[in-house]
Amino acid sequence: MSENQAVLHTHLTNFAGLTEKDLADSKTYWKSRTIKKGDFFNMQSVVCNDLGLVVKGIFRIYYSDPETSQEKNIFFFSENQFVVSFRSFITRKACHYFIQAMEDSEIFYISYRDLSGLYQTHPSWANFGRLLAELFFTYSQTRAEELLFFTHEERYTRLLNEHPNIINRIPAYHISSYLGITNPSLSRIRKRIQR
Repeated sequence: MSENQAVLHTHLTNFAGLTEKDLADSKTYWKSRTIKKGDFFNMQSVVCNDLGLVVKGIFRIYYSDPETSQEKNIFFFSENQFVVSFRSFITRKACHYFIQAMEDSEIFYISYRDLSGLYQTHPSWANFGRLLAELFFTYSQTRAEELLFFTHEERYTRLLNEHPNIINRIPAYHISSYLGITNPSLSRIRKRIQR
């Protein structure tokens, strides 16, 4: 078993309590993929067909306004997180967002078809699907609540807790976009926190 396969194995076991048999039965469905910085896991207006697990790297989910080409960062995924446009993945409808690698990245991924097949034949994988839905519901509700109830500084602190070294990995303007503020405002927040 390679080091990356061990990461996948450990994460799936910890996430959903999958047994050795569950993992063995799914092994042929998980594929490895390297995604270069700037390349895409999924495109806007395309159905998201794969669920990925980030082994190395960081991704952003962003919306690009077709009329203005203005981009708005919505979410980041980094190591040991699943990467997917979950609504598109489960509804089989086109994704509203791009999912782009922010640095050279490595993932394992499984197709919607293969994962659905596992749901049908393995109760433990069906449980995995429920836990995955709960996880992405929590992400969505947490993001909405942050925008409603938290200051920009509190949102920045929460982002650093979720992705501790993100500030050293991606340009600051991407973080500003995620927080809904300007670069000078982000600089002031960073200075206040460093004090």
